[in-house]
Amino acid sequence: MTDGSAPKQDRSRETRRRLLAAAIRCLADHGWEVSTVGFIAVEAGISRGAVQHHFRTREALIIAALEHMFAERVALLDALPDPGGAGPDRVHAVVSGLVDAIGGELFRAALQVWTVAAADPELRSAVVPLERHFARGVHRRAVRLLRVDDSDPAVRGLIQATLDLARGLALADVLTDDSRRRAGVVRAWSNQLAAALAGGAAGRPAPSQQSGHPAEEGGAGPTT
Repeated sequence: MTDGSAPKQDRSRETRRRLLAAAIRCLADHGWEVSTVGFIAVEAGISRGAVQHHFRTREALIIAALEHMFAERVALLDALPDPGGAGPDRVHAVVSGLVDAIGGELFRAALQVWTVAAADPELRSAVVPLERHFARGVHRRAVRLLRVDDSDPAVRGLIQATLDLARGLALADVLTDDSRRRAGVVRAWSNQLAAALAGGAAGRPAPSQQSGHPAEEGGAGPTT
């Protein structure tokens, strides 16, 4: 009985993974209105009945998909190697990693959900905590990678400005390929950030990495 149940569980997990990936892809490429359960099922190569076995509503599927992809992006940040060196080059490596993690397909998908959630209180109540959780996670990882102490309000403001910049760049890339201009903006901001942190904020341990620190309160918005 145990031998037969393991492959079945593996197939169920794989089906769920395909559904979540297809939901994100459909939202990012086709928008909310088109991304029905039936459309996502076709994109995933799965029957509609199989979808409903895992998720009873479209909203439940989409929330689970965002949660899954947020977790993957946070894992990517965790996997980023600690950049060597110091000064602008090190800061640039960190900022580039943050911009890449926040933008892209997941941001486009989240933006679609946010537009609908703005006028749907029930969906908004599900999405806002998820977005805030992701924002806090990204903030903590930015603090760790930059080796700063964000108990300093000035440093905390710089971190938030960096994350807000990343979201703005992701938004600018939604309609057209903005990669060339984005690279210049990231480099310019990295130089300014490195100069601002050079006054002694960098290199100290960051007590804000403890859970519940006010600096972890990320602003709600498409943060991916």
